Amino acid sequence: MDLIHKFLIIVSGILSVISCIFVLPILSLFRILRFCIRSVLREKLAGKVVLITGASSGIGEHLAYEYAKHGASLALVARREELLATVAGKAKELGAPEAIVIKADVSKLQDCKRFVDETINHFVDCLVNNAGIITIGLFEEEGCITNYTSIMNVNFWGSVNATHFALPHLRNCKGRIVVIGSTGGWFNMPGISVYNASKVAQQSFFETLRIELASDIGITIVTPGVVTTPLASDEVLNESNLWWIPRYSAEDCAKAIVNSARRGDEYLTEPAWMQSVFIWVMLFPEIMNIVRRLILIASGKTSSQKWKSCNNIGSLESLNSNPKHD
Repeated sequence: MDLIHKFLIIVSGILSVISCIFVLPILSLFRILRFCIRSVLREKLAGKVVLITGASSGIGEHLAYEYAKHGASLALVARREELLATVAGKAKELGAPEAIVIKADVSKLQDCKRFVDETINHFVDCLVNNAGIITIGLFEEEGCITNYTSIMNVNFWGSVNATHFALPHLRNCKGRIVVIGSTGGWFNMPGISVYNASKVAQQSFFETLRIELASDIGITIVTPGVVTTPLASDEVLNESNLWWIPRYSAEDCAKAIVNSARRGDEYLTEPAWMQSVFIWVMLFPEIMNIVRRLILIASGKTSSQKWKSCNNIGSLESLNSNPKHD
C-alpha cells in the first residue's frame, strides 16, 4: 500500500505540471470564449418568477430591485413583513409584474416548505438563498456553545431546506439557484469563526449539489467581500477590526449578481479585486495567516470582549438572547 501511495505522489506531481503547461492555457481560452458568448446570450428574465430569501434589506433588497428591472415577478421572503411590503412596492414601480410578500423564518423547516409552496402557485424559475446572520467574538470566550446554533440554522440549513423543497419545481423548468455565500468561506478572518464555518459548509453543499444535478439546474455561488449592508455596518466592522477594508455598494453587488446568474456563471466574487486575495490565500498561506493574526492582535483581544450578533436589520445584541434575522 505504501508503494501505491508513493507511485501516486510521483504520478500526480507529473500530471499537475503537465496540466499547468498544456491544459490550463486551453481551459483559460475556453473560459474567456464562453464568458463572451454568455455575455451576449444572457438569459431573459421577463415573465420569470424569482424567490429571494432575506429580501427586506441589504443585498436581498437590491436583488429584488435588479430582478424587477428585468421584468421578473418576485416572491420576497423575510421575517419583517413591513419592510418586505416596502421593497415589494418599489420593485413593482421598477418593473416587476408581481411581487408577493411572505413572512417566514428560513431557520424553520416548515416555514421553508410554506414559502416555497406559496411561490409555486405562481411557478418558480430561480431561488436566491440570501438570508444570513453573523456573530462577532472569539470562540474561546463564548460561554455557551449553543448560541452558535442559530448561525448554522440560518446561514446553512436555511438555504439547504429552501433548496430541498424547491428542487422538484426548479428541475421542471430547468431553473437556477443563486447562493449568496461569503469570502469568509475561504478567507477566514478571526472573530467570526462560526460564521466562516457556516459559509464553508454552504459552499461545499452547493458545489456537491451542482455535480449531482448536472445540467438540470444551474447553480451560481456568489462570494461577496465587505458589502454596504447592515451585516457590514460601521459598528460591526469596528468590532471585528475590518473598518479599513473598502466597502462595495449593495446596489452594484446586486447588479453584478443578476448579470452573473443570467450568464450562467458557476462562481462570482465581488468586488473583483478579492479574486486576487483568493490566489494569495492558495499560494501564500503562511503569509496570509500572519496577516490575519496581526489583524487579531490589532483588534485589541481581551477577555472582556463582548460577543455580538448582527443580522441585515443592522442591529446588534448579546448572543444570550435570540439573534434576529430576515
